[in-house]
Amino acid sequence: MARLALDSMSTDDGFTRREVLRGTGASALAAFWSRWMHLHAAGPANGRPKAKSVILIFNSGAPSHLDLWDMKPSAPENVRGSFKPIATNVTGIRVSELMPRVAAHADKLAIVRTVHHRHTQHNSGMHWSIVGKPYRIDNTLINPSRTDVPSFGSLVGWLAYRDGYSGALPPYVITPSPHCDSTAYITPGQFGGCLGAKYDPLVVNSDPNSKSFKVSGIGLSEGLTPQRLLERRTLLDRLETGVPLARSADVNQSRAFSLVSADQARKAFDLSLEPSAIRDRYGRHSWGQSHLLARRLIESGVKFVTTVNGPSIVWDTHKDNFNQLKTRLVPPMEQAYAALLDDLSQRGLLDSTLVVWMGDFGRTPIINKDAGRDHWPGCYTMVLAGGGVRGGQLIGESDSTGSYPKTFPVTPADIHATIFTALGYDPHGITYESAEGRPLALSEGDPIRGLLSV
Repeated sequence: MARLALDSMSTDDGFTRREVLRGTGASALAAFWSRWMHLHAAGPANGRPKAKSVILIFNSGAPSHLDLWDMKPSAPENVRGSFKPIATNVTGIRVSELMPRVAAHADKLAIVRTVHHRHTQHNSGMHWSIVGKPYRIDNTLINPSRTDVPSFGSLVGWLAYRDGYSGALPPYVITPSPHCDSTAYITPGQFGGCLGAKYDPLVVNSDPNSKSFKVSGIGLSEGLTPQRLLERRTLLDRLETGVPLARSADVNQSRAFSLVSADQARKAFDLSLEPSAIRDRYGRHSWGQSHLLARRLIESGVKFVTTVNGPSIVWDTHKDNFNQLKTRLVPPMEQAYAALLDDLSQRGLLDSTLVVWMGDFGRTPIINKDAGRDHWPGCYTMVLAGGGVRGGQLIGESDSTGSYPKTFPVTPADIHATIFTALGYDPHGITYESAEGRPLALSEGDPIRGLLSV
């Protein structure tokens, strides 16, 4: 993918370098300063954070920004596609006709239309989106390791433990399956990586919409009573006295006993406790029930839940993009997303729960010969809601074809820095240790303070 020329690339302050250089006099400087102050104002940390937890809706395979959030109705036919924009409940914000239920929630949404990075392959692209850094190679045929830099979900879990988290469930859960490009190639970064096994997420690896839905290791198996479990643990402790164990094995053993024995953990995953009407509102499909499960987990004290929209890279619409979006992909996603926003709001949880919508990258502006769109990291959209985010906003503007940022370019790291700030953490002032022993900041990005209400 060709890079932008230097003079057309944007600064971190919302103006292109060309605009700044061409601007003359005090008026141009005043406009520049005003925009900078609005979006980046004041202080490294959020002293009164509203967000206490995060739900990440990740659309593996990369949905088309041009057909959902950043439509170009005036562009040529081979760019604009077949869908039309519709009005939302916020004047000036329009989204795809495929998302009428989401349109009714625009007042809650901050739509960031100028996210970009440089990886064109799924696993490395997912890595850049959730870790905020490039992977060492741009490739799909990669897998996690203990030297990985952790994702923002892993880091939120690490911070939770640092702050004394003692919940029955791990602070970071992924449902229904991990980020991956086929089950053979699992996205690096989403596990504990260099932080260690203690900070691995609990991956559900089961379809919450299935009648036989069960999370392995949660609750007692048939015939195993709490007393028998206690006796087994006591015996194990005696056998291990004086025998040095690897720290990660000890951590995982303690976690396993906690998950098996905690009634709270079992109930959090028991969707049968929900009224049928609520389950129907989310949708009787994997995406809908995963979103509902995310809400239940947040209510149970989990700090970060990722709900992956679809097994593997289902949003990879190289062929038949428009029909796939209309009939197969957007309806369950849109139903579940709108229901989650509704439900969190009605339960008084949206103010304390930051909901983030993202994918690997965007799709090509030019429609290909197979009526599809290919991979495009040059510009795409992420959406934030709740958790102290000021809704009813559009952040950044892409160019006339949605190819590159026109104003206010944003990196995934900037989104991460904003999330950490919303949670009350200084993204630059808090560090962890890399596999090589170097201190790394939570995020190398800059918080988009114009997104936050504090």
